Order: sequence, then structure tokens, then C-alpha cells
Amino acid sequence: MEGEKVVIQTTHTHRVSAPSIFLQEQNNEPLSSTYFEQRLPVPEEDSERVFSFRKLWAFTGPGFLMSIAYLDPGNIESDLQSGAKAGFKLLWVLLAATIIGLLLQRLAARLGVVTGMHLAEVCNRQYRTVPRIILWLMVELAIIGSDMQEVIGCAIAFNLLSSGRIPLWAGVLITIIDTFVFLFLDKYGLRKLEAFFGVLISVMAITFGYEYVTVSPDQGELLKGMFMPYCEGCGPVQLSQAVGIVGAVIMPHNIYLHSALVKSREVDRSNRKEVREANKYFFIEATIALFISFLINVFVVAVFAEAFYGRTNQEVYSVCNQTGSPHSSIFPLNNATLEVNLYRGGVVLGCFFGPAALYIWAVGILAAGQSSTMTGTYSGQFVMEGFLNLRWSRFARVFLTRSIAITPTLLVAIFQDVQHLTGMNDFLNVLQSVQVRGTCDLDRVWHQHVLRRGLRDRTQQCVAVCAGSIRLHSIPDICGIFGR
Repeated sequence: MEGEKVVIQTTHTHRVSAPSIFLQEQNNEPLSSTYFEQRLPVPEEDSERVFSFRKLWAFTGPGFLMSIAYLDPGNIESDLQSGAKAGFKLLWVLLAATIIGLLLQRLAARLGVVTGMHLAEVCNRQYRTVPRIILWLMVELAIIGSDMQEVIGCAIAFNLLSSGRIPLWAGVLITIIDTFVFLFLDKYGLRKLEAFFGVLISVMAITFGYEYVTVSPDQGELLKGMFMPYCEGCGPVQLSQAVGIVGAVIMPHNIYLHSALVKSREVDRSNRKEVREANKYFFIEATIALFISFLINVFVVAVFAEAFYGRTNQEVYSVCNQTGSPHSSIFPLNNATLEVNLYRGGVVLGCFFGPAALYIWAVGILAAGQSSTMTGTYSGQFVMEGFLNLRWSRFARVFLTRSIAITPTLLVAIFQDVQHLTGMNDFLNVLQSVQVRGTCDLDRVWHQHVLRRGLRDRTQQCVAVCAGSIRLHSIPDICGIFGR
């Protein structure tokens, strides 16, 4: 592999022999793909160790970039709504969704390691034109929906940090500029880009962790809600929120993203040991990354469950008035149950726990929005390159996606209030959930077609594994990549 780079061929075919797909041709031409201007080497160990921290560090990066999607503003919105509407009762849904997400991410990572292609490229070779275009449109819709949530989150954060001096519509426009700036970070090296994402995750952990410590939730109730799959006294509101949690956590485009990110490490796919080793360390890294993201989500749910579950608008209005908050007017004078969103969440934290809580909340939301914006752009480019064989520059890609996302968001920000703007997040979370369901339906229908044909093609076998129909550990064996 020394001095050689892998060129991913993207010509669409329906019947291709396994060697031409899984053992890609090698030459000295540079890679013309997003994010892969360099491949990071994996250090060799002298002794046969079961586990090596040195190797884990070499494989660390893709999982944390993937975990950003579990911490975007849509997730934070879902978390605070869950806490305010159901208390601790839906924490078990968050835990279950995160575990399912981890299993899906494991499948995605294994596909990328074993085949040397990401999921969109595999689909390109196996789907005919019509289902391929439909699947691409569904994933693009999910990406645009996620991007809208990120724009909303950043705009609200700018508004809160400036004490209202930056209006929401101006915050929406600012996200265009800062996105282009951050997208050029990977020019400084892959490791620096991954480190930057690590810093943003740390900012979220510190800010939302601060809110958690400040509020000091009931740990007994928290553990009960996390491990008892029951929701006493729950109705349609809580059921809708549970669906929103699943949609916020399990994002369709994130599966495509992770299968592509793992290709950034040098792995000899003709070597059984290296493939198994890569699968092991990528899974360990993904587990650590999603555990951290789960804790951050729990912080947010617990804060709003402890402090604001069951409170009325009148109570909150009175407290905000007493503390001299300039935002008390956003709460109506009635005894209806308090409804919170990203904006109101920051305001009520400021009213009950001081201005520091408000500003720290806004910093966390801003970090969530900025980080997920960049990973969303990478996802979109991988999907477009894989499904359509269409390579765009990152500038063109982010301009298209952000333009589509900003248009409705900007109109709502100009002509409506913050309540309507943040209310879009609830709809978008449910949209993500529907997209996951739709993607699974397409996979199931296509997989049944593959089974009728007897899984003759090895690419079909590997994608069938991704659909969850063949046991996970059999993926290296059935793909036949070890020269047998």
C-alpha cells in the first residue's frame, strides 16, 4: 500500500463481479473525493495485543464526527421538550434510540471498512435508476431538514448571546458566512479537523453539564426513567414526543456519513487481521462517542425535567418578572402548562438560575449548530457523489443545501415570531423519523428481491448485511476479500 492510493470508481452498473468492486484498483493518482485528501496510517504493534490504546487513538476521529448528528439543535430541542412535557419518563426511549443508532453505525462502519466503499456507492451499483433516485431524494430531504434545524439553532444562539440585538433573520444570514469559513478547516489536516470537532463536543459537554450541576436533578427519578420502559399517565403529547426523540437521534444521512468517514484510515482489506482490527477499534470508538453524546442529551432532558416539568406559564412569568428579565412577555398570563423551545429554554434558565445559565445555554446551542452544519455538508457531498456520480466542490454543495434550507427559515424569521421558528424543529424531528422508516422500507423491499435471486452477487450480500438480515460477524467471510 506504500506510495499507492485507492481510486473509487463510480461508474453505475448493475452486475459487477466481486473483485472489481471490493478490491479497488490501485495507482498513483490522487483521490478526487471529499475528506480523503489523506489517509491516516495505523501504527504497527510488535506484540500480539488484544487491545492497544495507541491503535485506538489512530482510529479515533470518524466516530466523534458521526456523533455530532446526535447533538444537533434538533436533538437539543427534542431533549428539552421531552423533559418539560414528560419529565424523566421518556429517558428510556432516548437510551433505546441511542443503542439502536449505535448498532446501525456499527453496520455502516463495517461496510466502509470491508468493501472500501460507502453506502451510497454500494447502492449506486445495485439499485436501478428509479429506486436509486428516490432513495437519493429521501436522503437529501433528511439532510436539508437537518440543516434547517442547524440554521434555527444558530440564529437563536446569536439572538440570545446578543441580548436580542441580532434579530433572528440576521442570525440566519450569519450562518451562511460562518459555514463557509469552517468548511476550509480540513485544509489544515485531517487530524486538526477532527480535533476541532472534539473541541465543539467538549464545549457542549461543559455548557450543558454546567446546567445539569446547577439544577441538580433527582438522580433516583433519572435512573428510574432511564431503565424502566414505562410512561405512566402519558397521552398523545408524550407519544408524539417519543416519536420525535427517535427521529432526532437516528438520522438517515448519518449512516451514509459514517460508512464514508471510516475510509480515512489505511486498512489493507486483503488482510483478515487488519479488517477485524479496524472493525473492532471503530466500534469501540463509536461506542465511546455515542456514550458521550448520550450523556449530553441526558443533561438537557434532566435539567428541564427537574426544573420545568409541570410548571405553568403564570409561574414562569412571575419568576421572570421578579428577576427583571426583559423576556418575561413571551410567557402568556395563564395557567396552561409551560411550553418550551430552544429560545424559551434559554430564557427560563436565565430567569430561574441567573444570566450565566442563559449565556452558557446559548454557547452550547451555537456549538451544536456549527458542528452539525459541517458534518451535514460532508454527508450531502458523499451522498451526491455516491448516488449520482456527481462531484461538486464543497462551496457549491454547501451553497445549494444552505440556500434551500435558509429560504423557508428566513421567511419565517422575518414574517413570524420566534415561537413559529422554533416550532419548525418539532415538525423536522418527526420528518427525520419518517425518513428512517421510509429508508428501512426500501431496504426491506430490495433485500427481498435479493433473496429471491439467491444473493448471487457479493455486493448484494454485503448490503443485505447492512439491512440487518445476515449476522454481523459474517460480513468479512461472505464478502470473500481475503484471497481465498
